[in-house]
Amino acid sequence: MSLSVNFNYCGGFADDNKLASIQSEITAADSALRNGTGAGSDYLGWIDLPVNYDKEEFARIKKCAEKIRSDSQVLIVLGIGGSYLGARAAVEFIRSSNYNLTCKDTPQIYFGGNTLSSTAVAELISLVEGKDFSINVISKSGTTTETAVAFRIFKKLAEDKYGKEEAAKRIYVTTDKQKGALKALADAEGYEEFVVPDDVGGRYSVLTAVGLLPIAAAGIDIDALMQGAASAREKYTNTDISANDCYKYAAMRNLLYRAGKKIEIMVSYEPYMLMWNEWLKQLFGESEGKDGKGIYPSSVIFSTDLHSMGQYIQQGERDLFETVLWVKNPIADIDIPFDEANGDGLNFLYGKTMHEINGNAHDGTVLAHTDGNVPNILLTIDKQDEFNLGELIYFFELACGISGYVLGVNPFDQPGVESYKKNMFALLGKPGYEELAKELKERL
Repeated sequence: MSLSVNFNYCGGFADDNKLASIQSEITAADSALRNGTGAGSDYLGWIDLPVNYDKEEFARIKKCAEKIRSDSQVLIVLGIGGSYLGARAAVEFIRSSNYNLTCKDTPQIYFGGNTLSSTAVAELISLVEGKDFSINVISKSGTTTETAVAFRIFKKLAEDKYGKEEAAKRIYVTTDKQKGALKALADAEGYEEFVVPDDVGGRYSVLTAVGLLPIAAAGIDIDALMQGAASAREKYTNTDISANDCYKYAAMRNLLYRAGKKIEIMVSYEPYMLMWNEWLKQLFGESEGKDGKGIYPSSVIFSTDLHSMGQYIQQGERDLFETVLWVKNPIADIDIPFDEANGDGLNFLYGKTMHEINGNAHDGTVLAHTDGNVPNILLTIDKQDEFNLGELIYFFELACGISGYVLGVNPFDQPGVESYKKNMFALLGKPGYEELAKELKERL
């Protein structure tokens, strides 16, 4: 295993007595998860997904990804929340946050259907003008407003450009296996279809067709991605906290929360991890933020954000802790040159590399923040590749499930997400919402 976790910078929260005090809760959470006796047990398909995935569908995903790479300059991925965050995080993690500027043998990939901003959609339309494009629309119901509106627009663009029959060959639908508006449309139009599994919630779905088709279209090795996840699945089964870093992380989060550390800052030292942090924020925020409970997930990219958020983290409210992800071996490194004039006074860096300097920034920051009473949990992976990413995905999914049960919530539902939708539908005049519309308009 290439993933390692260091709990030595958690101050007094990581001693053996405190960990022992929560062991029984971790054991109970594991039992609820593995035996399907906990809340949300209908959504545990992700646990064995790395080995029990649909091999026929997996092969079709790779075949369709190859077709997209051969006939499209652009792939438009339409989805919101878990229907796009995992895929985008993976593409940027493996390839680059500048993927669309640097890709050569693979299509540019733009993610839409996740906003109601007319400006953003208009810009996305302009980006496909004069280019061959395909569409991957991802929605279990097919009626999610942001995604459905965007799909209407881009479906029409494709049909206007290629004609209805040829456009159908460029539209890939990831939706419910049996029901829903999008499923019915895909059946009627003959679109290539992939399944959103009934037993895998959106934020846990990156290793299903939801995430795998866009990821594969970017030329990323999804076999290695699944192998990394399978490796993590095999390793993190021991209920003993001292022998299971994943469960120890879940335990530590809850111990810190009970000690008043209510905010978790996800820290990375690479810009390509920005969307990875966004995926983590949804995973934990949507899983744990309910019943008046939950650790608030935030994120930063260092050393960039040390010049904006560093002051607060160092000396602000002491209600936070950091989970830091470090990549040991970068894809590229750069030597620092010698400058005869030395006007910037940096010749002491001559002979070092950029990554070496970044590593010292990492170490110095960990020490400074822990001196400032900010506990740090440090994760390290060997390199930026598919296997390591697969490990990370499974590690955090499992930790989130265990942590949610210890917290005392259902980590697999999201009832609060529906509140804004009901209000929006009422204000838009959707049939059946007349009384609510009247009430809301009086309040406005």
